Amino acid sequence: MLKAGRRWMAVAVTGVLLFTAPPARADDVRGGQEAVIETLALTQAWRSSTGAGVTVAVLDSGVDPGHRDLAGSVREGRDFTEGANPPGTPPSRLHGTYMASLIAGHGHGPGRKRGIIGVAPDADVLSVRVILEDEEPGFREFNSAERFENVVARGIRYAVDEGADVINMSISKELATREERAAVRYAISKGVVLVAAAGNDGDRQVEADFAPYSYPAAFPGVVSVGATDRRLRRASFSNWNASVLVAAPGVDIMGAGPGGEYWVGRGTSQATALVSGVAALIKARYPDMSPPLVARALAAGATDRPPGGYDTGTGFGVVNAARALTEASLLARHTETATGAEAQDPSRPVAGGPAGPVRVVVRDEQRVTVYAAIAAGAAAGALAALAVIFILVRRVRRAHISQEA
Repeated sequence: MLKAGRRWMAVAVTGVLLFTAPPARADDVRGGQEAVIETLALTQAWRSSTGAGVTVAVLDSGVDPGHRDLAGSVREGRDFTEGANPPGTPPSRLHGTYMASLIAGHGHGPGRKRGIIGVAPDADVLSVRVILEDEEPGFREFNSAERFENVVARGIRYAVDEGADVINMSISKELATREERAAVRYAISKGVVLVAAAGNDGDRQVEADFAPYSYPAAFPGVVSVGATDRRLRRASFSNWNASVLVAAPGVDIMGAGPGGEYWVGRGTSQATALVSGVAALIKARYPDMSPPLVARALAAGATDRPPGGYDTGTGFGVVNAARALTEASLLARHTETATGAEAQDPSRPVAGGPAGPVRVVVRDEQRVTVYAAIAAGAAAGALAALAVIFILVRRVRRAHISQEA
C-alpha cells in the first residue's frame, strides 16, 4: 500500500499536447511564451545575463537530450530510479524535459526564433532522474520500496558534486527525511541554490490560514515557489503557507516534451522552473553569490507584491528577472555578504539552519574612525577606573592594618 507522505510526485498538471511535428508558423510556440517573457522582463534581463557558464541540475523524471530546443545543452546524469521499472523500459521523460526547456531551452531555426526559449537559454542542464511519471510501470514500486526512500537526497548530493550551480526540484511530497535535510544543508554549504515547488494542494486547506507544506520546498534555505494565474494572483491549486518565498506564472505555460513535442500545462512545477532560470541568470553574472543572497535578490526584485509586502500565497511577489539582477548587483558590492563564506563553511554552525543569517560587513571609513575613537576612549576610561579602584583598595587595606596594629 502506498504511503502518501513518502510518494514523490511531479507537481505539474500537464495539459494539452500541441504539436508532434515542427509548428506551421514560427510564432506558434514562441508566441505562446510572450506573456511569460513579458512578466519576467526577460528581454531586459538578457542584456546582462543569459545563463552562460551555469549548470542547472534538473532533479526530475529525466530530460530528452535530443529535443531540438535543448540539443547540445543537456548532460545525462545518474538514474536513481533504476530497478523500479521492468528491464528494458524506456523512461517517459516528459515532465523533466518540460521543466528543462523552461529553464534552458534555446529554441531552434534561424536566429533561434522557433520553439521554446528558456529563462536562461545559454545555461547547461544536468539531468538527474529521481522520480517516475505516473504512467510508468514501476511507479508503484518506486513509491513503496524502502530502497528508493532517499533518492532525492542522493540526487541533491550527486548534483552538487557534479558541479551544479542551481538545482531545480519541481517535485514534492508531504513528509521529509533527515537525509534530505542534510543534503539540502550540504548543497547550500557548497554555494548551490535550491529551488523547489510549493505544491499543488492549495485547494486542500488543512488549517484556517494555510494549505499543506511540502518538501523539499519547506526546508529552510530552499527557495519555495508558488504559482500565479493569468492575473498574477495565486493560482487556486498552488499551496499557500509560510514557506512560500516568491511566485511565478504557472497557468497555460508552453514547454517542450520528448520526441519534438510541445505542451501547455499548469502547476507549481512550471513556476519553479522559471524561478530556477532566473537564479541561473544571477549565478552566471555573480558566480560567487551565496544562496541566501540569491534568494534575497529574487524576493527584493519581485513585482506584484501583495498588500503589506508578503503573504503566504505568492510570498514577496512575482519574480522579475531584470529587477532580480539589479538587486543582485547591489548585494554583490559587499564581498563578504555576496560570497557568504561563513554560511558556506560546513564546519561552522549556522544560526537558523542551512539558510541562517549571513553577517553583513559594510566598511565605512568615517564610522570606523568614530567607532575606533569611542573604543579607545572607553578603553582609557576603563583603565583609569581600574587604577582608581586599585588605589582605593590599597588605602583600605592600609587603614585596616593600622587598626589591627
